Parts: sequence; C-alpha cells; structure tokens
Amino acid sequence: MDPTGVVSAAWSSALTSLVPREALLPGVVDPRSPPVEPEAALAVLRASGLESLLAPCFLELLQKHLQERVVRGCGAVWARRRRRRGGAALPGGELFLPALLHLQAALEPFLHGQQLLQQWGLVPEPHGEGVRGSHHTETHRLVTQRPTDSPHRDPQTRHTETHRLVTQRPSSLVDAFPRLDYPESQHALQELQVCLKKTNQKGQLVASLKTALETRLLHPGVNTDDIITLYISAIRALTQLDPTGVTLDVVCQPVRKYLRSREDTVRKIVAGLTDDVDGPSELAGELTRAEPVELEHSLGSDDDGDEPEDWSPPPCDAAHSVKSGLGRRSFDIISLLVSIYGSKEVFINEYHTLLADRILHHFNYNMAREIRNLELLKLRFGDVFMHRCEVMLKDVADSRRINSNILEARRAWPGGPAAPVPLNAMILSGEFWPPLKEGKLELPAAVKEVMEAYTREYEKLKAARSLVWKPHLGLVSLDVHLAGGRSLSLSVSPVHAAIIMHFQDKASWTLQELSEALKVPAPSLRKKLALWQQRRVLREGPPDRFSLLEDGRHDDGGLLLLLDSDDDNDSAMASQADQKEEEMQVFWTYIQGMLTNLETLSLERIHSMLKMFAMIGPAGGECDLAELRAFLGRKVKEQQLLCSGGMYKLPKPGA
Repeated sequence: MDPTGVVSAAWSSALTSLVPREALLPGVVDPRSPPVEPEAALAVLRASGLESLLAPCFLELLQKHLQERVVRGCGAVWARRRRRRGGAALPGGELFLPALLHLQAALEPFLHGQQLLQQWGLVPEPHGEGVRGSHHTETHRLVTQRPTDSPHRDPQTRHTETHRLVTQRPSSLVDAFPRLDYPESQHALQELQVCLKKTNQKGQLVASLKTALETRLLHPGVNTDDIITLYISAIRALTQLDPTGVTLDVVCQPVRKYLRSREDTVRKIVAGLTDDVDGPSELAGELTRAEPVELEHSLGSDDDGDEPEDWSPPPCDAAHSVKSGLGRRSFDIISLLVSIYGSKEVFINEYHTLLADRILHHFNYNMAREIRNLELLKLRFGDVFMHRCEVMLKDVADSRRINSNILEARRAWPGGPAAPVPLNAMILSGEFWPPLKEGKLELPAAVKEVMEAYTREYEKLKAARSLVWKPHLGLVSLDVHLAGGRSLSLSVSPVHAAIIMHFQDKASWTLQELSEALKVPAPSLRKKLALWQQRRVLREGPPDRFSLLEDGRHDDGGLLLLLDSDDDNDSAMASQADQKEEEMQVFWTYIQGMLTNLETLSLERIHSMLKMFAMIGPAGGECDLAELRAFLGRKVKEQQLLCSGGMYKLPKPGA
C-alpha cells in the first residue's frame, strides 16, 4: 500500500474508534480503507504529524451530532408529552428532565472516544483553540454529573452523586460564567442550589469558586474588559444560586478589590454603560432596563425596604459588608459596579471627562445619543450631579446656533462671503468643562485672519464676552490637490493641516524651519509629518528636510513608516499627570511665599501650612506628604530650592 493509503487507513480507523458510525459525516473517513488497530493507527498519524487534528475533528462531529439529534429529539419528546396531556402546557420539570435525559443518551456514545483521546494525550485545554469543542465538553460535564433522583436508586447512591456534583462543579461554573445566558441557564443553577441544600457543602463551593477566580482571572495578563464581563456574569449566576447575596459577596470580594486597583476600570465601566466601543459589551443596554434603581437607595441600610417583622439576621458565613447592611443592597448590576469604589462621584467625574472627549474628538453638533445617555444617567445619579454635563451639551447646541448666525454675517469677513477657510467653532463654558490639554501651535496667517473675524462677530452677538482660542484642538477637513490630478480628502488635526498649508508657499522645509514656524517641538513635529509621508504627499531627503511629492512616484526603498498609534485617538483632555502638575504649581506659589517670609521650613511644616491655606474650598487641590516630598525634590534638582538637614529654603539671588 502506498504511503497515502496507509495514512488514509490510519485516519479512518482512528476516527472510527473515536466517533460512533452514525455521527460520521460523508467524506470524513474512507469506507474502503482496511481496518487498523487504534494504537497502530495513532502511531502512523504521529509519524505524519496529523495526530493533532483528531481532537478538533472529534469535537466538530460531536457538535454536528448535537445540533441534528438533540435539538430535534427534544422537540419530539416535548411534543409527545404534550399530546399525552391533551395539548396543555407542560410544567418546567417535565420539560427540563426529559431534555436532559435525551442529551445524556446522545452524549454517551462519545464517552469512549473522549477516554481514548485522554489516553492518547490529545484532549484540548479548556482555553485552547477548540472553543466550540470546549463548550460541548463543558456541556457534557455539567449534564452527566447530574444526580438522578430515580426511585430505583438507593438514598446512599443519590447522596454520593450529589456530593460529587457539588465537589466538581466549581471549575465548571467558572468556565461557564461567560456563557450563562438567562433564562436558559437558570435550570442548571436551580439544580445546583437544590444539591447545596441536601449536602451542606456551600462553604466548599464558595472556597473553590473564590480560588478558581483568583487563579484564572486576577493577574495582569487578563484585560480589564474581560474581568468586568466575567464579574457581571458572576453577579447574574450567583444571585440566582444564592438570592441572599452572601455567595456573591464572598466569592467576588477579591474581584472587586482587584478591579479597584486597576487604573482603567472606571473608564471601561462608563464607556460600556454609554455604549462605547471601548467598553465591555455586557454593559450595553444596562441603562435602558426598566425601573432603574437610584444609587442612593441601592446602597441603603438595614432599615430600608423591609418591615421590622420581616427582618432576619445575616447568615454566619456572610462577609463583613453583608453583616454591616451593605450586602442587603439591590442586585442591580450598575449599583454593584459603582459600589466597587463606594462613591458615585468617581463615575460622574469619569463620565464628565469622557463626554468632553467625545464631543471634541468627533466635533459633531448632533448630540442625540449623548442626550439620551445623559437622561438615563440622571435617573441613576440624580439631576444635581449631572449639571455640568447638561451645560456641556447646552454649549454644543449654542455653538451650532452661533455658527449659523455668524455664517449669515460672513460678508464682513476677509474675502467677502467666500472666506478662504470656512470655520465652525465649538464654544465652551470654561468653568463647566474638564481641563483641556495645553499646547502651542502657530496657525497660518489666512486661518488667523478668519479666527479674528469670527471673534469680532461673536463679540457683537455676545456683549462683554470674547473668545480664547485653542488652536491645537479641533478637526480639519482637507481636500489636497497635487500635480498629475492626484487628490486626497481626509480629516486631520489642526497641526497636520498647518503643516501641509505651509507647503503651499514653499515646496521644501527643514525640520527646524517648520518647528520655528509652527512653534511645535521638533520631535513631536516629526511624528506628525509621518502621516503625510505615508500618504505620499511629503518625502524626506536629505535627512531633516521635507519636500512636496507632487506625482507620488518617489521610490522610498521599501521604507516602512510607523505612525504614532495615539494620533487618531489622542484625547483633548489634560491627563491626570498634567492636572496634578498644574495643582502642584499652584502650591509652589504658596511655598515660595512661605519661604520668603520664614526663610527655612521642614517638610511637615510646609505640608501643614498648605493644608491650612491652599487645600481649602472646593477649588483647593490635594497633596499628601509623599507627593510633596517628590515635588520639592524635583525643585531641588532644578536648583530652585535648597535642602539641608531636612530644612528647605530658597537660594539667594545671584548665588
């Protein structure tokens, strides 16, 4: 027999020993191949490097078999039972138990194949490439471990099976959390709930679940989105399993603590709630659920809700938060996520920043989606806390109206009604918006003239008010026409637009010349120039000299340009580090005044005086002792401060 025939015979024999003949699909095996012993067939497949395909094929055939036999079979079983009852609706138990038995009967022929795969060392890992296969293996494990309450079984056998189910189920539950879709999964959870009552193994189940979550989930290799998604699934599953909330509180306490330590948790939760692509999809739609729970009431005390005669003490295995009353809160998902931090102000501030970033990033006057999200959030957080966000959306509507009025007065602009650079402005109320990112950019003269004319028209409309422009923020729609009929249409940042507009006047610029003309640092400017190099509008040559590429046929020798990945999604808001540095500069003014009057002060004395004079009122910042020590250390390195024996003083002028 030729080598191809030997491999074909080995494949057919190995697969036939794994899968029942009725489950084999046409073309998967060759019926004309001579039979081969399973061990010998495996040796041939190992020599050919094909043994790794057995497990995926086994799982695929199992999936097809379940789809064709189980779904249709369950429907037929339910139809026969309904006919016996004269067409009346069946109770939940009469629907669920026959379906489980039918599923078990369909899976039993595959048990021998699964055992062979385990002996051969070919069973895929639960988180391996066979995702669909692992799903069906998990389904089999969850179902076949079910204790059978048959009257022909003795009580000791039923108790042993129930004990084994509760012992082995925690790892199955952790694997199945992301796939627990309600209401389909509630029967399996109700079954486990009954088993817990019979075996009194709740403590073992809780400990096993807690350990499994800590081992698999709480480490830097897991994305924050995935942790939040599994936490939401755990909320739904564990509240179904234990309506008191004790199991949920104990099992998920490490998850909540770990989420609190991640910097992007709040942003991911807020993005998911507002249906943003950057947030977990499990949160989408939570805001629109009926009867939202206002967060003040969802974090109530023991006295909220129930009548005194209905009160009962918390279970002895409850965590401290449950015993103190916080565990009696509503199992509303948003309330539980907010309670991770214990304060809704954190989420309100994050939404405030996220909303401002969306408005300025997209620069669109259509705010229907944001208005809808804001009204839903007001139901949760209250009108008072969302006032700043309301003002921001009002600014957008006012900007649209002002732009329309100024557009009508365009005759007074330079160039008459057809201005060289059409301009639309987003006018912000500075007191209600988060701090914007600071930056310098010198715009071309034509753009500056239009901005000045816009300011004059605005001052006519709004008496005693003026505009302070942020030229580095915004969005510019460009049509670039080059020689040879080549043209580009794209939306870029103001600095990108200013770069290419300078090449209208001069075809070649050095990096230093552009940096001085635009007032942009050379390293940052080089990153911005990479966009036009990638679009084959500009080329570099010799080094640090950029020229206009009219025809686009320049041979760059296969040079690959890596764009800054943050350019397109760069936030217009000041970062937390920038805001903290700005606060520290305010403190520096106070520190200079203290040292001018008192000459020398210790770190503790400076900190206590700042707390008395600079850290008061709603506008006062916060600074702990460690942050102040680091800040003063930087000032010492910059030679703006002297430190000797733990005492700080200002350097003498001219020293």
